[in-house]
Formats: sequence, structure tokens, C-alpha cells
Amino acid sequence: MNKALYLCVALVVLSAWSYQDGHKKSFVDVAGIDSLTKPGNNFFRFVNGRWYDTAKIASDQAGVGSYSFMNIPQKKLLQNILDSVSKTKNNMGSVEQKVGDFYASGMDMTTINQRGYQPIKPILERIDAIKDVPSLIKFVAAELKTGNSSVISFGIYPDNKNSSINIAHVSQTGIGLPERDYYFKTDSSTLQIQQAYKKYISTLFQLTGSDVAIATKDADITYSIEKQNAASHKTNIELRDVNANYHKIAVASINKTQANISWGTLLADLGATTDSIDMAQPAYYDKLNEQLKSISINDWKIYLKASSLQNYAETLSKPFVDASFDFNKVLSGQATQKSRRQIMTENVDHYLGQALGQLYVKRYFNEDAKKRVLVLVNNLQKSFENRINHLDWMSDSTKQKAKEKLYAITKKIGYPDKWRNYDKVQINRTKYFENILSLNQNNYNFELAKLNKPVDKTEWGTTPSTVTAYYNPSFNEVVFPAGILQFPYFDFSADDAINYGGIGMVIGHEMTHAFDDQGAQFDKDGNVKNWWTKEDYQKFREKTKQLVDLYSSFTILDTVHIKGGLTLGENTADNGGIAIAYDAFKMTQQGKDSVKIDGYTPDQRFFLSIARIWRVKTRDAFLRTYVNTNPHSPAMWRVNGPLMNFAPFYKAFNVQPGDKNYKPENQRVKIW
Repeated sequence: MNKALYLCVALVVLSAWSYQDGHKKSFVDVAGIDSLTKPGNNFFRFVNGRWYDTAKIASDQAGVGSYSFMNIPQKKLLQNILDSVSKTKNNMGSVEQKVGDFYASGMDMTTINQRGYQPIKPILERIDAIKDVPSLIKFVAAELKTGNSSVISFGIYPDNKNSSINIAHVSQTGIGLPERDYYFKTDSSTLQIQQAYKKYISTLFQLTGSDVAIATKDADITYSIEKQNAASHKTNIELRDVNANYHKIAVASINKTQANISWGTLLADLGATTDSIDMAQPAYYDKLNEQLKSISINDWKIYLKASSLQNYAETLSKPFVDASFDFNKVLSGQATQKSRRQIMTENVDHYLGQALGQLYVKRYFNEDAKKRVLVLVNNLQKSFENRINHLDWMSDSTKQKAKEKLYAITKKIGYPDKWRNYDKVQINRTKYFENILSLNQNNYNFELAKLNKPVDKTEWGTTPSTVTAYYNPSFNEVVFPAGILQFPYFDFSADDAINYGGIGMVIGHEMTHAFDDQGAQFDKDGNVKNWWTKEDYQKFREKTKQLVDLYSSFTILDTVHIKGGLTLGENTADNGGIAIAYDAFKMTQQGKDSVKIDGYTPDQRFFLSIARIWRVKTRDAFLRTYVNTNPHSPAMWRVNGPLMNFAPFYKAFNVQPGDKNYKPENQRVKIW
């Protein structure tokens, strides 16, 4: 690609045109390109460099740009709704009343501050009343039902090996830092986080009346118990092994082997009638069973107080909110707190998401978008089938099973066909803390009612307004909420190059999750069941190992590398998603021709759109935590990683040997 074209692109970046009333309409014009960067050296930087260098991260945010950070402006739309319904007299029990009054209760900081930590005192008093292990477990069970989890993580969702039925699951928990390794690493940034965390716990104790010396001692006791818990945890990479994290066990059996936990009594207190559970990480519960006797009841009470205070800190008065922020800003680098409106908008979306979602869809969602995106989904399905047919490493018998799974995928677009109701929730406009407990209790009962019942595959796992998309292997479904069906991912008036490079890539990404290192272990009905020949699966594993090695070589900060094992599923989906979306685009009329718009070929604009959807800039502290805990690669490598493996990109931008991201054809990783 010549320098003149670099300069041209610098002046007019992503442009796409539609014709309305006979007139040409430009709907995107973002001057974000770095014309001094060759596409083959760093395509993310080429498309986004000038934007990246000038973009300002708000002091109350950890980043700016697309994807999850699009939820920042998205929340402003929700704030408009909440400001309106919270100031209107609504019919008691209506969606508007529940949403509006809950929002208002959390906005009333005068009352919240006046109450101080009074709302949590009954919980602390119940902890003080614990006398022995049985009463400790009874407390843990009672609190679980109102959202105050500590040493037991309990949930109801499909059985991995019989996805038509919901069963009880328990998994490792009991720590306050992001994941186990934060308790054991000794680099300077991790040590800083450890100290900030201990200070946070100490501050919470001081806010409830302890003097500094006792609070510091109690924080050390809490941290010590958490570190023991963490030692029994699997790493985030180990958690990706589906079969190794499934252990369906008879309750009668663990009643004997983990007698101190007393599972029969615990489950009865939880209201969960079942003779078996899936214990995802038994080592954690074996360790907990030992700790219940080896750690004194007094120390356990200190731990439970610290855990409860952390769980509720952000729902209490300002000093508690400030303490929580002071710790979390060490993880995120965020300089100042979000406004109360922002915080409460997020909370309403979290606790009453489908109620708020109904109001969002009515006000902001274009129904025609749903039909247009369904066309794209169907086209990508055909594209994926064609790619499966032409795989040179997979046998015909496995190809047939893969295509059966592909066409069994359920497609959910925009919002649910049936909305969840919150009829049993009582919202009091003046009692924010009690509203939180009520909503948690309602959600617990909602989930508990599913135990040992058939799975309702019409349910959604996200709110309609959220800028996200996902694949659920147990449901074998792809979900694209209304929130993501907007620019830069989708614009109804955009041409195919823009939309296939945007939402098309996201669709392809989610479809590929059905065939990543985890999804490939589920069959078309959502069960963990082998559908591969032994030889094909071995070849698949060898190819995924190539992706692990490639992404592990990418440096992010200083000497910090992407964790190729942790990000394998998302990297597989990114690489497959681009290829599938491109092939689907080439099926369209525009994809078949070479007509330029603003000097760009259709293929060039397809790739420009891909780089645009991952336009993100974050704080270094946030990025460091992200790399340690998030299964997605950082934005730059969601662009550069897949494109260095994709031949049509090389052709579109004349990538040549000597370019930094050039890879010889025999070194390019191709799975799907």
C-alpha cells in the first residue's frame, strides 16, 4: 500500500454510504488513523492511532472506546429513562414504579448517609451469635439467600451432561482479590494490590467501631484465611477444562467425606431438595471442610464480618463507598468515583435488568434492525458451513457432526420473547439497603425454583441494553442484545462492508465459540459429549496449541504477556469470526464487486470496520488486571492477532515480508 493512500485514509477514515431520497449520505467520518503506521506493522494502530493518541479517559472511568466501554454512553440513555420514571407517579407494582422507586432509593444519599452502617448491624450481630461450626454453616446458608455469599458459591443451572435439566452446582470461592495468584505473586504491582486490600478490610472494620490496632489485626486474620482458601483454588487456565471441573456427587457421599460442612443440612437450609450436586472444584471444599475445624470460630467470625462488609460496602453510607473505591482504583487506575447517577443506573440494570430493558427497547430499539441482523446471522451460518466443508484437517464424519451442531444453534436477537416479571418484589422508595436484600432474595427464589426442573431455553443471560454478545454452550445459542445493535457494530443505513466487518465479525465470533476449546466439548444439544473422532480432536488440539503459543508471545506492558492459555477460547473465536464474516461478506453483491467508496475497496473497508469495533484505550492498571483475569485479549491483539493469520487481509493492504506483523503462509494459524 503506497504512502498516498495512507494519507488519504488519514483524512477520511471509515466511510459508508446509503442513498436516501436520491442523495448520498455519509453516516461515519472518524479521523482516527495514524498515517505513519503501515497496516502490516500494526493495523490496530493504523486505523485507530490518531484517535488513541488524543482520546481522553474520563477521571471516573478505567477506559474509553468501543465494546464494554460503549456501555458508558449507553448508560446515559438508561439514565434518561430512570430520571423520567423516578420523578413520575406510577401505578403501584408497575415496571415503571419498581424501576423508578429503586433508582430513587439509591439516589437518596441523605437518608443512606444518615443510616451509616445501621442496615448491616443485624448481620454483624448474627455473626457475633455464632458459637460453633453448625451455627456458622447455618449463617452462611441464610445469608446466601439474600446475596451475601462467603465460603459457599451455590447456583442452579443446566447439568453439563444432561442440559435439559437444571441441577445444583457449587464452585470455589471465599476470596476477595480477583483470583488466586494475587495472593502468591511477589512483583511490585501485586504487592501494592495486596497492601491496598488489607488496608481496605481494616478501614471497613474501623468504620464499624474497631480501633486501628484491632482493625489491622482482624484484616490480617481475614487475609490469612483467604490465602488458605486461594491455595486450594484452580487457576483461571485450569478452570477452562470442562470435564476436569465437573463432578456430580451424591449428597450422601459428601455428607461423609466433608462432614464438617454438613451438606444435607446446608442444602435443606438453602431450600434445595436434591440428592446430588455438581461440585466443580472438590479440592476447595475438601480444604474448607478441614479449615472449619483448624481455624477458630472467633477467626471465622472475623472473616465473615469482613466478607459481609465487603459485599455491602457500596450499598452503605459514603465512607464505605469511598473505602471500596479507594481499593478498586488500585486495580483499575480509575482516578475519581463515578457519579451516583452512573452507579445507580448500573445497579438498576443489574437488579431489575429486564424491567429496565422493557423501557429501553420501547424507547430506543429499531425493530427493523432485528430482521436485518437475522439475515446476517443466517448468511454467516452458510459461510461457516462452507468453511467446515473445505477443512483439510477434519474427516467427513466429524464435519457432519459439526454442521449438525452449527444448524442447531438458537438465535436470539434484540430482546427476549417473554420478559421476566418481578411481581413478588416489593420496592420501598426510602429503604435502599432493604431493597437490595429483597431483590437478592427474589432472584435467589427465582433461580431455586428451577432446581431439578426442565431448562427454559427461552431465558436470556444478559440485559437487552448491554453492549455485549455471547454464546452459551449448554443452550447452544448465540445472543445479540439490542445494546450491541448500534454503531460501530451495526448501522441500519450502513453498507455491507461496514456491517459485515462490524456485527458480522461479532456474529462469527460467537458462532465460533461453539467450536473453541471449551465449546467443542459440547454436542448440538448442549451436553458435554464427544462428537469427534480421536484423530480429528488431536489435530484440533494441536492447532489450538499454535494459538496459545502465538498469543503468549504478544507483549502488553513492560514484560507482561497475554496469557495464551487463558485467552484461547476468545482468540479462537476472533480468528474464526473474521474468516467467517469475510466469507459471508463475499456472498453479497458488494462483496463480489470492486467499487470503491472514498477510495477504498469493499475488502479494505471490511477490515477497517473490524479495527474500528475494537477501538479501546484503557489505563495501565486496568490493563494489567485485565490480562491477569480476563479471557479476552486486549483490543490491539483482537485486531492484529487474527489478521496476521488471514490471507485476504494481506492482499487488501499489500502486507509484505519485512512488515512487523507479516507471517509466512506456513506459519499462519488456521483452525476454522
